[in-house]
Amino acid sequence: MTDAVNTTGEIPRGRSNLLTWVAIVGFIYLLLVAVAMIGTGFKTAAKDDAETLFAFATNPFLGLIIGSLATALIQSSSTVTSIIVGLVAGGMPVSIAIPMVMGANIGTTITNTIVSLGHVRDKREFRQAFSAATVHDFFNLFSVLVFLPLEIMTGFLEKSAGALVSLFAGDADLSIKGLNFMKPLTKPGVDLVKGGLHGMGLDDMVTGIIMVIVGIVLILVAVIRVGKLLRSVLVGRAKNILHAAIGSGPLSGIGSGTLVTVLVQSSSTTTSLMVPLAGSGVFNTRDIYPFTLGANIGTCVTALLAATAVSGDMAGAALQIALVHLIYNVTGVLVIYLIPMWLKATRITDFPIWCSETLAGVASERKSVALSYIVGVFFLLPGLMVFAFR
Repeated sequence: MTDAVNTTGEIPRGRSNLLTWVAIVGFIYLLLVAVAMIGTGFKTAAKDDAETLFAFATNPFLGLIIGSLATALIQSSSTVTSIIVGLVAGGMPVSIAIPMVMGANIGTTITNTIVSLGHVRDKREFRQAFSAATVHDFFNLFSVLVFLPLEIMTGFLEKSAGALVSLFAGDADLSIKGLNFMKPLTKPGVDLVKGGLHGMGLDDMVTGIIMVIVGIVLILVAVIRVGKLLRSVLVGRAKNILHAAIGSGPLSGIGSGTLVTVLVQSSSTTTSLMVPLAGSGVFNTRDIYPFTLGANIGTCVTALLAATAVSGDMAGAALQIALVHLIYNVTGVLVIYLIPMWLKATRITDFPIWCSETLAGVASERKSVALSYIVGVFFLLPGLMVFAFR
């Protein structure tokens, strides 16, 4: 009979690996709760202010900036696109809402960029993690540069989605609340912190700010621990399974990213879980890139489900803006990634990778560049533009 502990007092390898995986699952759950806590914190402290931002969307450029800023504040493109669907259902023109949807794609990438800061103490790890995180940023920025002028000139997204509405519009009433299992999973942890702060007599503003700070700290702790644990267990078969799902090819990566994001209904969560793997050296930026593109596509399900809950005269418009989101993300993947790849136009396909790796190389040498990038791109520059052009 084999003893649970061998003669040297060490835990057997099988049990040690099991305990390590349990710890990894625990820290991943902590990461999920932390991401949800940041979003809840922003919504608790500034939800009304974030929604008020949409009132400034008087032209496509401002719509883009406001969509990006609102998503960076709320930390959820799913939430912002659902709000946009509601605003369109309330009478906002689809043409104004389209740039806001594009902006939401940009704003949602801040979460995985913050997660990459968990590797900041190790130069090599930070370079890998920051590159994998920001490749999502650069793809979405590149996509906006291509499609926003095209939409302004031709209105192809609005027209394409309008043509599809007649095929899908109906009287279906489907609530997203019944399909989102990620929120019930993280809600107990978030509510525990929120309830404790409210129990101390703190108002919503202070409670929200503290939740954001706690969420960021928890993300850093979780990422550091997950990175170390993954390096110890992701060998052999486990590593091969992950590579089969993500690293075996572009289509596999896109499909995996889409499926996971549909299941968790959060592209921020999906891409954030990949950053520690990149930092640990399990995947490189090129492996992660198609997975993040799949996350862009998968997140569209939230707006589609929200649109099906709209009834009445504006149901068609609500569904139209949700379909715009889907068409935009699918077309972006095709035009910027898949078609150039098939045509061997590597300069186009690899452009976001080159940008992210270049920025990561600079940020790994000067950590202040990473912080300046996050604050400047996601908050300072959009905020200044909103108030300069309102």
